[in-house]
Amino acid sequence: MTKVESSHSNAFLYLLVFSSGMTTLAIELSASRLLGYVFGNSNLVWANIIGLMLLYLTVGYFIGGRIADRSPKMSTLTQIVIWGAFLSALVPLIGRPILTFSATAFQELEAALALGSFVSVLVLFAVPITLLGTVSPFAIRLAVTDVDTAGKVSGQMYAISTIGSILGTFLPTLYFIPQIGTTLTFVLFSAVLFVVAFYGLWRANGRKALVYLLMPIVIAALTFYVINKPLRPPLEGFALLYEDESSYNYIQVQENANGYRYLLLNEGQGIHSIWHADNIYYGGTWDYFLSAPYFNADFSPDNTESLLVIGLATGTIPRQHITVYGDIPIDGVEIDPGIIEVGAEYFQMNDEFMPSLTTYAQDGRYVLNQLDREYTVIGIDAYRPPYIPWHLTTVEFFQEVKSHLSDDGVMVINVGRTNTDRSLVDALTNTLSYVFPTIHAIDVPNSFNTILIATQEETVSANLFDNLENLPDDVHPLLQQVLMDASANIVEINRSDILFTDDRAPVETIIDSLVVNFILGGGTEELR
Repeated sequence: MTKVESSHSNAFLYLLVFSSGMTTLAIELSASRLLGYVFGNSNLVWANIIGLMLLYLTVGYFIGGRIADRSPKMSTLTQIVIWGAFLSALVPLIGRPILTFSATAFQELEAALALGSFVSVLVLFAVPITLLGTVSPFAIRLAVTDVDTAGKVSGQMYAISTIGSILGTFLPTLYFIPQIGTTLTFVLFSAVLFVVAFYGLWRANGRKALVYLLMPIVIAALTFYVINKPLRPPLEGFALLYEDESSYNYIQVQENANGYRYLLLNEGQGIHSIWHADNIYYGGTWDYFLSAPYFNADFSPDNTESLLVIGLATGTIPRQHITVYGDIPIDGVEIDPGIIEVGAEYFQMNDEFMPSLTTYAQDGRYVLNQLDREYTVIGIDAYRPPYIPWHLTTVEFFQEVKSHLSDDGVMVINVGRTNTDRSLVDALTNTLSYVFPTIHAIDVPNSFNTILIATQEETVSANLFDNLENLPDDVHPLLQQVLMDASANIVEINRSDILFTDDRAPVETIIDSLVVNFILGGGTEELR
């Protein structure tokens, strides 16, 4: 091999290593979205993804070095990469039917089926990621022609691979998944890697490479078939109005024959917002936010002057408050701009119907600390069943909330539980008690939700009954109904010895235990 040929060959190897590093990380990031539709994005899911990906890469490094020593040929390396690219593109196309099946099993909490599907999808990554793991050691073996430069070549290879990995980290998350979806993101990055590897094989073996052109045809046919079907079919009796992927979520809007419209996210285990053209009372968690300030003594509707909702979704809570109180100032924080857009189009969350609502598409805690207004009510409903963001559960966060409340202001938060396990409710009650003098609890009927209300002043539950009795005659019927429901479902509070802080907040550990105990106990209801 001449010096020019060697230089050209090394340049190609750098390109191949770059493309492989980029595709590997893109697949890892996209895998979290692929699995998140059904299993969420908890620490447990992320640990499984990262841990197994590293295991597959480790096996690939070992195998790649051995194969490189036995067959140090460009054609061998490029064929391995071509198969890795092909199988990477195949993962979401094969995995999607499995996940659709899992979604149904998960809704019915058939634990063995759901867990088996989760493992099956992760196993699908084993072969392609292992094949991609062979690239770096194989490329180094081909590039090193002089032992005196082995360290330099190895360092350059790993540097180039890491640069590719950086792009593979940011591009899918920030651009491609929101623009073209998870499935096409898999296909796109795999296609880039395939083209690079095919070029190398063509240079090495000429026409023998043509047989591999059947692979893109297979992927194209399967992709066309898969992407034209919804990932999750509508609920029974519902029509699918909208389906798309945003930067954060897989979003569906469904509507039944009675005109009730639901916002469903990701695994579809929670109804995040509900809307009806005429009915404003839903008998759900949203309604109970209206009752929160009435735990204050001598509180009347005129005393409600403002509202902040962290976890806005598509605006069910603000819509109910506007119905009862008129156009009071309302700030709504929703981290996903895609959900805000859906709210404007399908849930009347726009200037025409909610002119007093200001929306913020950012993290709730960050926005809270940027706002300088005091609120009568601050509601926390940033809830992805059955998980709640840990940084919205700590003493420090609740102190920040308290600083934004008026003198008679209250904080209300939606918390998950089961009929037999209130560990998260009790831990949050204990944490809130370090900041607020009084905590009240309402169990939402026919659900796995408890509403915790924390008041700025010392209060008693009897205040709610008194305020219900003293409501003005012209009060909106929705408020009267909600206060009646709330007063009938007040429960005693209990404090555990767990305290959530910014340094230590084992929220997911508690919820994981809650879910496992519920499933092992034979629970069949949905965790909504």
